[in-house]
Amino acid sequence: MNVNKIMANRLFWPVVMLLVLLIINLLAFPGFFSVQIRDGHLFGSLIDILRNGSPTLMIAVGMTLVIATRGIDLSVGAVCAISGAVACSIILGSSDPASPATVTVAVVVSLLISLVLGLWNGFLVAVVGIQPIIATLILMTAGRGVAMLITEGQILTVNSPPFKAIGSGFFLGLPISVLIAAAIFVFALVLTRRTALGLMIESVGINPEASRLAGVRARGLLIAVYVFTALCAAIAGLVLTSNQTAADANNTGLFIELDAILAVVIGGTSLAGGRYSLLGTLIGALVIQTLVTTVYTVGIPPIATMVFKAAVVTVVCLLQSPRTTELIESARRRNARRRGKAVTA
Repeated sequence: MNVNKIMANRLFWPVVMLLVLLIINLLAFPGFFSVQIRDGHLFGSLIDILRNGSPTLMIAVGMTLVIATRGIDLSVGAVCAISGAVACSIILGSSDPASPATVTVAVVVSLLISLVLGLWNGFLVAVVGIQPIIATLILMTAGRGVAMLITEGQILTVNSPPFKAIGSGFFLGLPISVLIAAAIFVFALVLTRRTALGLMIESVGINPEASRLAGVRARGLLIAVYVFTALCAAIAGLVLTSNQTAADANNTGLFIELDAILAVVIGGTSLAGGRYSLLGTLIGALVIQTLVTTVYTVGIPPIATMVFKAAVVTVVCLLQSPRTTELIESARRRNARRRGKAVTA
């Protein structure tokens, strides 16, 4: 097995960083890897990482495809807030908040609104031709205002067991939020890697004009990608709101767009568009959430979390940089020459 080829893989350093963080947690808390079964449900630090990191993963999956098209979506946090606000408003306005039918209507309406928001982003980018960072910044800015209007500036607290189950419930021993995130990840992976869709997304990201001349409908593809990302954000918003049992327009999904982008970057997807890695995004999301857990486990003040996130991203990006790859390859060649000289002598 060629060690240098393994180190050159773009997933090598994210995996190493994840393992380092897990080891740090294990040293600080010896029972970190223990998983217990209580009332038929799995509990433990690892389960908490999966559950708490699932909203970030949901959004990061959509963000990966957007970035692969040479775009960016800064509005996902606002979409989270709108989704949660709409769902809680419908549930509170119902005569029977605990009814599964009421919760179903609230979820469906929230998802339909997210589709409209995704269409808006896609229209601005693909049809009007506005730069993605500006187009999505519009909704990022206005979205929380819309959520505030929906909630009338209040924190809407709901008491609905079916709705709470979305973020805090369990199915077959696993948190429902983890299963939802896994379903989104598998769906995107199969759709983009088992069909030609993934290749078309990469082609649009590498050279939109050449893709158009080759027959790829770049405009429709861009709109579809932004719609899918908004849908992922809405589902994440429902999970976050359900877990809190309240819609907080100011704080729901706050800065989650940054975590999603960091997860994508750590996973090795280039912000310049083109080649992407959903598996890398999964690892990146786990790194982000494990880092947050490490901050609490080690006893570092939570206000320093963003600083440590920035440090981890910087380290991983430096290790993944072409310059680092060149240095590793140069070292390999020097070692090969030395071994050759030793054999000759």
